[in-house]
Amino acid sequence: MRRLARILLSRHETPVGLGSNIKAGIGAALGMTFVGYLASATGLPLLLAPLGATAVLLFGQPSSPLAQPINVMLGFLVGTIICELSFSLFPGEWLAAALALGVTIVAMRTLRVTHPPAGAMPILTFGDPIHGLQLFSVVLIGCVVLIALAVLVHNIPPKREYPLRAD
Repeated sequence: MRRLARILLSRHETPVGLGSNIKAGIGAALGMTFVGYLASATGLPLLLAPLGATAVLLFGQPSSPLAQPINVMLGFLVGTIICELSFSLFPGEWLAAALALGVTIVAMRTLRVTHPPAGAMPILTFGDPIHGLQLFSVVLIGCVVLIALAVLVHNIPPKREYPLRAD
């Protein structure tokens, strides 16, 4: 029982200083202020969920491969394209969302651009009136703003490398 408790309660995140944590929280709050405005202006409050999860990665885990700009941008692009294709083939079918999610995971992993919040796109848009170019535009704007803000915030002391440099 003690071994199981140790396994379940072991933390795997590297400790980060309080200043970095506060800076990450402020950056995420600023980013979500913009995303909240975007969601309100477009009538899409559910956009807050996947973009909020993106903010957690960008500001809280900037060293994660899942938080890198290419993963964010292409992960959402792949998820949105597959979502649109799935719903055009199976309009109004809940099974289309499940199929789109599975295909999105396969495509993101194959392209090495996995971004978990992008997996929410099929669920988010199932039965929602926003699709096509409007969906692409809103997600693109939200991602670009969050990434730009993350680059800015991580260059304020205490600095953290973001985005990661390729070897």
